[in-house]
Amino acid sequence: MHLTLIVNPFASTANVRVRVQIERLLSERHEVTVVETTKSGHAIRLAHRAVADGTDVVLGLGGDGTINEIANGVMGMGATIAPLPGGSTNVLARAIGYPNDPLQAAAVFLEALQHPDTSRNRIRAGVGRAGDRIFLFHAGIGFDAAIVSRVERRGPLKRYAGHALFAAITADNWLRSMRRREPWFRIESDSGDVIDDAQLAVALNTDPYTFLGNQPLNLAPEARLDRPLSVVALSSMAPAPALKAGLTALSGKSGIATGRSTSHWSDVNRLTVRGHRPFPYQLDGESFDEVEELTIDYLPDVVTFVAPAGLEKPSS
Repeated sequence: MHLTLIVNPFASTANVRVRVQIERLLSERHEVTVVETTKSGHAIRLAHRAVADGTDVVLGLGGDGTINEIANGVMGMGATIAPLPGGSTNVLARAIGYPNDPLQAAAVFLEALQHPDTSRNRIRAGVGRAGDRIFLFHAGIGFDAAIVSRVERRGPLKRYAGHALFAAITADNWLRSMRRREPWFRIESDSGDVIDDAQLAVALNTDPYTFLGNQPLNLAPEARLDRPLSVVALSSMAPAPALKAGLTALSGKSGIATGRSTSHWSDVNRLTVRGHRPFPYQLDGESFDEVEELTIDYLPDVVTFVAPAGLEKPSS
């Protein structure tokens, strides 16, 4: 089998030693081509070219942004992909059952690839699409995306500070935001649910939303790769509702329920966002320029992942 390993050399744990060990492990049983990204968006082109040249599986060794780019590069090509965790958080890899150590994940990948029953080691997943980009596990709008944008601007520090940097910027953003009680955007689902005064919204394809170290943040436990999106939104970032939502996400798998300042929708196929002023958004942890309007769609059965053999697959 021909494997293509796309490496983001700037990712937190994708150093030369790890890359060499993974390449050696994969090469014991398969033909392996290794390529490195050099800039943002490069993995999109590398993945597209690899599939066009006949590779069987494209692996990404990097963070969530790397596997997002790979998925965007192979859209519509019937390709199979696999995430090897090399970033600081690795939401997708962990959500589909891979260990957070890249070498262990490579071993688990090989075991899955050998399984004779492909129904046991493949996940056919739906994705979200915002504009011309797909996302594999979540899109964040407003306050969430503003934090991601600030973290991304501190690339070298992000590599070493990781979760501590996210926590510090989250606190700083909240303290500095004098407009946290003002409506930022309006969101409407395809079923007619509406929030006129949202400050933060997250559309999810998996749960948890993210991890703080080994601690998952659970927003929508029903979110799965084989069903339409879940949406969680806050209409106020004032102390009481913001703290309550954060503690709920940290406390367990109950998720954030609809309340006075919170909304929780399930099985959303289309989400329309219109800003009261320009708003930022992020897809799988990659920030994008502010916009005044954004449409998010759910696309079923778009991506095939190699998953750990024996992993319980999503229910239909």
